[in-house]
Amino acid sequence: MSISIDNVFVKQFEADVHLAYQQMGTKLRSTVRSKSGVIGASTTFQKVGRGIASTKSRHGIVPVMNLNHEPVECLLQDYYAGDWIDSLDELKTNIDERRVVASAGAYALGRKTDELIVSAMNTATATVGDYSTGLTKDLILSAVEVLNTNDVPDDGRRFAVVGVHQWNELLSMDEFVSADYVGDATPLVNGFEARKWLGITWVLYNGLPVSAENRDCFIYHASSIGHACGQEVKTDISWHGERAAHFVSNSMSQGAVLIDAEGIVRVKCSDAASA
Repeated sequence: MSISIDNVFVKQFEADVHLAYQQMGTKLRSTVRSKSGVIGASTTFQKVGRGIASTKSRHGIVPVMNLNHEPVECLLQDYYAGDWIDSLDELKTNIDERRVVASAGAYALGRKTDELIVSAMNTATATVGDYSTGLTKDLILSAVEVLNTNDVPDDGRRFAVVGVHQWNELLSMDEFVSADYVGDATPLVNGFEARKWLGITWVLYNGLPVSAENRDCFIYHASSIGHACGQEVKTDISWHGERAAHFVSNSMSQGAVLIDAEGIVRVKCSDAASA
């Protein structure tokens, strides 16, 4: 066997990890403002205030808007997911052990990406509901009203993340499921099926904050949350002769932060089946 066979192993494994991370690892990364290639332990997202248009006299100086810039710092953290692959395991099983481990590592890092984003969402201050009811149309319209009051752009980049129970409640609404209201609005978000309604892309995500039977869902504009990436998912594979196995280490460096509290609304829902 060629001594360079490990190079092929590493390249194939790394390709599998990236593919799994993109397709099945993270649901929420593409729904927020994301910055890649960050150098250093943190990065800054700029929050720009509103400009005001004014008149000027003939031959006068054009008035400046003096836009207010509020830098928001996003700290990056390092995360790892590793496992062993015994050199003889693949001979004794009828599964592709390499692909299994690659997928597991990518899914773990993808879940961590979403956890970071949800943690940033969880600092939102605007709320509707009081956990006394499930996700109703009135509750949704109240959240949309908050966004509209704050002049949050309705530019196709509004998103909502809801839990399993809330998704089922949405499916019971004719306005959400009927093509008469939404047409064939079934976009894909990172490979996952979503639905478009009220100018909002709805995403099912099972990792939202829950306490007892109280579930927090979020409706937000993509620019209200920042996600920073210093290192995309990277794979390192090393051979350990004493174990007769490869150790596969997947790692990434990422962070998330709330940029604009006016662009996100927490929707307090009951997660009880009878709600």
